[in-house]
Amino acid sequence: MEVFAFSLFNGVLYGMLLFMLASGLTLIFSMMGVLNFAHASFFMLGAYLAYQISAYVGFWPGLVVAPLIVGVVGAAVERWGLRPVHKFGHVAELLFTFGLAFVIEEVVQLIWGKVPMPYDIPASMNFAAFSWQGLDYSAYRLFMLVISVAIFAALFLFIAKTRIGLIIQAALTQPNIVSALGHDVPRIFMWTFGFGCALAGLAGVIGGNVLGTEPAMAITLGPIVFVVIVIGGLGSLWGALIAALFIGIVDNLAISYDLSAYPLFAAFGVERDVAGFMQDLVRLTTASIAPVLPYFLLVLILIVRPRGLFGTRDV
Repeated sequence: MEVFAFSLFNGVLYGMLLFMLASGLTLIFSMMGVLNFAHASFFMLGAYLAYQISAYVGFWPGLVVAPLIVGVVGAAVERWGLRPVHKFGHVAELLFTFGLAFVIEEVVQLIWGKVPMPYDIPASMNFAAFSWQGLDYSAYRLFMLVISVAIFAALFLFIAKTRIGLIIQAALTQPNIVSALGHDVPRIFMWTFGFGCALAGLAGVIGGNVLGTEPAMAITLGPIVFVVIVIGGLGSLWGALIAALFIGIVDNLAISYDLSAYPLFAAFGVERDVAGFMQDLVRLTTASIAPVLPYFLLVLILIVRPRGLFGTRDV
């Protein structure tokens, strides 16, 4: 029972970290209609900046400063990069952000190199918050969970309940009317994109010291983030939350229990020592297929419901 409980807890934590990363992308897409392929690169940039800042002034200033820097960089990218190519359509935007991801990766490697950075958990939270059945759970992981929940609540209230959120939503569907009312629509889009990138940077700050800060972190998490927003539904904040939690829990349970596929094959009379291709199938375990489970779920969702669980538009 304790294995299940801690697997569930770790799954929720990993899922909320995925949501924090996906929330910025969901915000950008729902507000602007832009699918940012470089979003995970801003996550990586936030982790590296936090590492550099914390090396001089500590973790807590980095928690504030690094996302702000990433947000400003994101706003600059929208102003001088995305805005000029916006008139050429979504394909041009996708190609631009796809190329931007490689540029950010090369810049990171040029400045910090190709080896992992020693970005550690802050000493003030590097202790066990509680123990249960002989297993310890760190205070920093609880801190990550609290931050993730706070971001979801703040985003939901910001988009649905504030005047600024309503203006941003209206600017996407009726930009001419919003502009006629005296609002600067291009500036709204610029800072919306910057805010979404800042959320990715914040995820990098609090997740980089747990997942590891190295140049491949964007490539590793980037595809999973798109799986989350597609399963949840493009532009749906609730969908991104539920999909991220589901993926995080399924992934951790599959790894923790590491169930074998052999009993399933044995029910059909297949022997354990079978030769050839079937031998690889018989030896499969849930831990070995855990990395592909999110993509399997993605395929199922696209077949059954192309718009995702809570989406309002097809992929």
